[in-house]
Amino acid sequence: MGEKRIGDVDCFVLKLSAEDADLADRSDSTAEMIKHVVFGYFSQKNGLLVHLEDSYLTRVQAPGSFPMYWETYMTTKIEDYRIIEGVMIAHSGQSDVIITRFGDNLRAGPVITRMEEKWTIDDLAFNVPGLSMDCFIAPEELHKKYTEENLDWRSMLNESPSSS
Repeated sequence: MGEKRIGDVDCFVLKLSAEDADLADRSDSTAEMIKHVVFGYFSQKNGLLVHLEDSYLTRVQAPGSFPMYWETYMTTKIEDYRIIEGVMIAHSGQSDVIITRFGDNLRAGPVITRMEEKWTIDDLAFNVPGLSMDCFIAPEELHKKYTEENLDWRSMLNESPSSS
């Protein structure tokens, strides 16, 4: 999308927007995903993700009720990258979320909820023995492509498009 300065970091901006077909796949008879847009801000100096903005709008309507809209906007600052076993891992950050609920039946106006989360990683380990896949909710394509015995999460980053 271009360039933007985030704090004291010059960044490239990447925008991802869900297509209508993908939004329809995430919808059902009572909830319709109207939009989902993500902006990633990557350092021009080292290519690392330093800021993320994620927003989506959902229309919810149970049979016989008024439609309700939920708009969620989240920003995440990602900091303190360190090399762990050859992989750059962010060790701290902060996420701020604003959830706005509005619709025809809210006479007092929209209801706004704000949340903030600060996080740090104190300890990190890859391929921890005894940890099962039940501890993670991996995307469906990972379940199909890899078995638990030969799964190496880092290997996917090095695959060429022709090998997948």
